[in-house]
Amino acid sequence: MPKNSKVVKRELDDEVIESVKDLLSNEDSSDDAFKKSELMVDDQEEKDVDVEEGSDVEDERPAWNSKLQYILAQVGFSVGLGNVWRFPYLCQKNGGGAYLVPYLILLLIIGIPLFFLELAVGQRIRRGSIGVWNYISPRLGGIGFASCVVCFFVALYYNVIIGWSLFYFSQSFQHPLPWDQCPLVKNTSHTFVEPECEKSSATTYYWYREALNISSSLSESRGLNWKMTICLLAAWVMVCLAMIKGIQSSGKIMYFSSLFPYVVLLCFLIRGLLLNGSVDGIRHMFTPKLEIMLEPKVWREAATQVFFALGLGFGGVIAFSSYNKRDNNCHFDAVLVSFINFFTSVLATLVVFAVLGFKANIINEKCVIQNSERILKLLKIGNLSQDMIPHHINFSSITAEDYNLVYDIIQKVKEEEFDSLGLKSCQIEDELNKAVQGTGLAFIAFTEAMTHFPASPFWSVMFFLMLVNLGLGSMFGTIEGIITPIVDTFKVRKEILTVICCTVAFFIGLIFVQRSGNYFVTMFDDYSATLPLLIVVILENIAVTRIYGIDKFMEDLKDMLGFSPSQYYYYMWKYVSPLVLLCLLVASIVQMGLSPPGYNAWIEDTATEEFHSYPAWGMIVCISLMVLAILPVPIVFMVRRCNLIDDSSGSLASVSYKRGRIIKEPVNLEGDDTSLIHGKSPSEVPSPNFGKNIYRKQTGSPTLDTAPNGRYGIGYLMADMPDMPESDL
Repeated sequence: MPKNSKVVKRELDDEVIESVKDLLSNEDSSDDAFKKSELMVDDQEEKDVDVEEGSDVEDERPAWNSKLQYILAQVGFSVGLGNVWRFPYLCQKNGGGAYLVPYLILLLIIGIPLFFLELAVGQRIRRGSIGVWNYISPRLGGIGFASCVVCFFVALYYNVIIGWSLFYFSQSFQHPLPWDQCPLVKNTSHTFVEPECEKSSATTYYWYREALNISSSLSESRGLNWKMTICLLAAWVMVCLAMIKGIQSSGKIMYFSSLFPYVVLLCFLIRGLLLNGSVDGIRHMFTPKLEIMLEPKVWREAATQVFFALGLGFGGVIAFSSYNKRDNNCHFDAVLVSFINFFTSVLATLVVFAVLGFKANIINEKCVIQNSERILKLLKIGNLSQDMIPHHINFSSITAEDYNLVYDIIQKVKEEEFDSLGLKSCQIEDELNKAVQGTGLAFIAFTEAMTHFPASPFWSVMFFLMLVNLGLGSMFGTIEGIITPIVDTFKVRKEILTVICCTVAFFIGLIFVQRSGNYFVTMFDDYSATLPLLIVVILENIAVTRIYGIDKFMEDLKDMLGFSPSQYYYYMWKYVSPLVLLCLLVASIVQMGLSPPGYNAWIEDTATEEFHSYPAWGMIVCISLMVLAILPVPIVFMVRRCNLIDDSSGSLASVSYKRGRIIKEPVNLEGDDTSLIHGKSPSEVPSPNFGKNIYRKQTGSPTLDTAPNGRYGIGYLMADMPDMPESDL
């Protein structure tokens, strides 16, 4: 073997980290001096190693204990509160069963392809969102930072909702439930029902006054709500303890937090189907209104729901998949998790409308009784003739069908003076058409329905424990989308970063537990995520398909998965998905421009909601949320474009020898845009310059200005040297 290619034989059991530069600088006349050489890598030692094919060395990056644990983590992240209180509302509002058609079409066009894309890049590059997009295109590295900012904004208010659920959960261990009846107020002379509750309802009053103790506007802070402050603290402590050890701790919790909601939903479905009126609710839900399906608004809302249901752009999907083995079939995972998410939404819709059908039936029965008594009074005073009433009608046990028959007759006979009679049409459909979503569904409509359940405290405990678990599953993914990229990029201790992140988030989150806090939750929900996430995912798609190269990416997937993905994904990623996302972005901007920015304030005197526009400072906060979320993208682009920061010292690669096997180790992923899978030859890849304090050179060794194959190190270089057998290493 020529002198320039000489390799010194070492003990196979010794682990020695060598740079490409040191391996090739064997022109030193003294072998002893070479043996005494030592690698010095500033303290930025990379622990993540990639095992060459055939090696028995385990990857030092944390990994999932099982495939089931990983799937449950992805399901827990994607299946959240929106599946329970957003999807049923959209389904009812946008054509019932017909809404499922555009939803499924858009799931196939943008949902599964983009979910598959994020899983693939996370699994291949094995970094969080910052490292992934730095790797693919350093100038678009701001995409990862933008994802972290959005995750932080969402985590701030999302955990407040978990705090609300914890409060209701803690109040459910009593019979009757505290929101079952309006409270009585006593004074010196008599006892009367609380006026605010009498004007609304028991559950509405409990939500706004007892739970939130809400103020009348955004500008009226009125101090902290201490009950909700304690619940928020408890929520952040739970998240911190679950995430402090990364996937080693949160992964085990996923077995409960991801599976328990399905147990509760199935129990509620079985119980709901046994309730009177549940079939009416389900029939109303899935009766297709085909004419509504053709409206553009339906497709826009379906696309938005698909987008957010899968957690695209948050970075949590990428973070979770980065702990997978590189030969994991992420295509199967993408399809499986997407359809689990869809069927969970359908299951939740069945449960919600079975329960709401039961509630509507109860309200309709009360309506029939009250109006029947009204008719009897009108008959007694002579405003109505007994001849109008069919002989088979018995007002003491009248059914809804009989009442509607009498109502129609009176309406026809007394057409001119009908309005003055004060009679109401009691139709179950009218009650079911009162669409509710979000907190209005979970904390008002659903809680009211559960008060009529036998053993209502048990069902209330189950329901709010389910909401807590759904929220925690999504929070784990959201926090992982913040922690993993920062740990990968800045090499800080995960435990310390997790505690700092949760502590800071709790103190900032105190704005949401003021008496005006609910209005801030609405503001953050409307403005902190929607547009920034759409821009982030559009840039992700462009980075992979246009800058990195769709053909190269498809080849990488084939090498990673062991088979070629369908060409369907090629065309979706390259043409269809970006076009649909751009249309969705434009539609969202137009919708935001047409809708006056504001919130629904609770007015105590009238016990009703009233729309208020945001004050000037509120508009500044709304705009700032959107700008701050997307600002990292242009900042990082300009920094990299103008070379304002010299990060060349980080662009190095090293190789580890362990038990005689080669382990290639990319120390920094912020280099050129080479293939995710295939390393280029030395002639193709520009070699980075190394920093001055990276290595301690051996005495007398010649100076090399560049290292061949700067991306992957010696792992691929060795493959091109048939004269150098592995036994010589």
